[in-house]
Amino acid sequence: MGAADIVPGVSGGSIALITGIYEKLLDSIKSIDKTALSFLIRLEGKAFWKHINGSFLLTILVGILTSIFTLSKLITYLLDNHPIPIWSFFCGLIIISAILILRDIKRWSLFVVLAILIGTIMAYWITGLPPMSSPEAFWFVFIAGAIAICAMILPGISGSFLLLILGQYERILKAVTEKDILTLGLFAFGCIVGLLSFSRLISWLLKNHHALTIGLLSGFMLGSLNKIWPWKQVISYRISSSGVQKPFITDNILPQNYLAITGEESLILYAVLAFSLGILLVLGIERTAYYINRK
Repeated sequence: MGAADIVPGVSGGSIALITGIYEKLLDSIKSIDKTALSFLIRLEGKAFWKHINGSFLLTILVGILTSIFTLSKLITYLLDNHPIPIWSFFCGLIIISAILILRDIKRWSLFVVLAILIGTIMAYWITGLPPMSSPEAFWFVFIAGAIAICAMILPGISGSFLLLILGQYERILKAVTEKDILTLGLFAFGCIVGLLSFSRLISWLLKNHHALTIGLLSGFMLGSLNKIWPWKQVISYRISSSGVQKPFITDNILPQNYLAITGEESLILYAVLAFSLGILLVLGIERTAYYINRK
């Protein structure tokens, strides 16, 4: 999940789905409620830890942080120097993940198909939105945090990409660099509120409308392919917080037109190999998770 969250356009929620821990994760986050707070106030540590499934949440958190700190430089290097193979890898990962989670649907109907289409269209539309100019007011930092954190548990859409759309990506990075406690505190508070609220909504939908919700989540993953398509033409650039020029607005193009438009090789063979590797990796993760869950 940590490795996926590093990449704009890829969500850790997708990994949680294919490894079979998605609903358990939602239930654990949802359990942080009034009862948990009362245990905490009465200093009943063991009861609090058991109520929120603390060991599970801590393991997830440590895994995410470990992956972020160990893989961030590698993934950043690959995105900057080998964009076509790495994006192809993630395309393979997303497509096979979307197909695998659809197997959880026991009863198909027209409404399930419509949910997949709606999810695909929504994600495609969101990932195609241009970055907007946002208010400078502090209240919008709270709103941005509440919205962006939802991507952690929403497959297919990246939190960093939502921050970019909301016009808060550079502001939050700058706050981290400058240790702006007020901005970071408001952002973190927004994240907590958004996470606790949204996890309850998704959990309720999964329990009461499982097939429709799985179809919608799968659609989100398929629609996100618009963002991670390997062959892109850069329309405009932005200057990052570190002063480096990075692609800002891009347009998807077909691989056969890539050389003519950009002057660079399309690397189709490497793309196919990376795409296949992404599929094989997910299948391996899914099989491993299956045998572990059986035990």
